Amino acid sequence: MPDIAAELEERGFCLVQKIADDDEISRLKTALAQSEIARAERLGQTYGARNLLHVAAVRAAAANPKVTAYMQTLLGPAFQAVRGIFFDKTESANWPVPWHQDLSLAVRERRDLLGWSNWTVKRGVTHVQPPPEILSRMVGMRLHLDDCPSSNGPLRVISGSHRHGLLRRDEITVQAENPATPIIANAGDALFMRPLILHASSPALMPRHRRVLHLEFAPAGLLPCELDWAQA
Repeated sequence: MPDIAAELEERGFCLVQKIADDDEISRLKTALAQSEIARAERLGQTYGARNLLHVAAVRAAAANPKVTAYMQTLLGPAFQAVRGIFFDKTESANWPVPWHQDLSLAVRERRDLLGWSNWTVKRGVTHVQPPPEILSRMVGMRLHLDDCPSSNGPLRVISGSHRHGLLRRDEITVQAENPATPIIANAGDALFMRPLILHASSPALMPRHRRVLHLEFAPAGLLPCELDWAQA
C-alpha cells in the first residue's frame, strides 16, 4: 500500500492502482446506465449525474474494503460517504474544465450560518460552500470506470496547491503556471484527492468514454449540528 496519508499531506493526491476489480466496474457501469439518476445529457448521451448514493452499486463501491481501509487511515475509524457524482467525456460533451477547487457540499436544507456561503440548488439538492477548514478535512476519490490515456482528456492536478487554502481567481491564475500532473489511469484505478487541490482537464484528442465515479468522504461529526448531509 502506498503511504497515502503522506502523499495527500504533501501533494494533495495519490493514484492507487486497481482499487476495484473488473466485476465491480462492470456492475457500476450497468447500474449507472440503467438506474434512475439525475442525469445531465447531450444528444442522448449522459455526461454527468449527481446525488448517486441511493444507487446500491455506488454504495457498494464506497464500502469496498480497500477503499474503507484507506479512508480509515485518512479520516479515522468513523467516516462516511457523503456524495456521489458521475462524469464522462463523450463526443457530444468534450469540453475543457478550467482550473478550480471543489468547494461545495450537498446538504439537506439551508441554514444561515457564519462562514457558510454561496447557497445554491442543483438538481433539487441544496449546496453550500463551507469554510475551507471543513473542506481540508475531507477526501474525494475518483474511481475510473474506463482506461484514461493521455489522449482522452485526463484530469490534471497541481501538486501541493491544496496547502494554499481557498484561492482567489488571481491566485488560481498564478498557481496554474506551475507544472501540472496528468492522471493517466486504467479502469479500476482510483485517484484520492483533497477537495482544495487545483485540478482541470482538456478536451479529449480522441473522444471516447472516460467514465469516472467521484465519491466524497468526511469524518463523522464534521458538519455543524444545524446541518445534515443530503444523502449520507
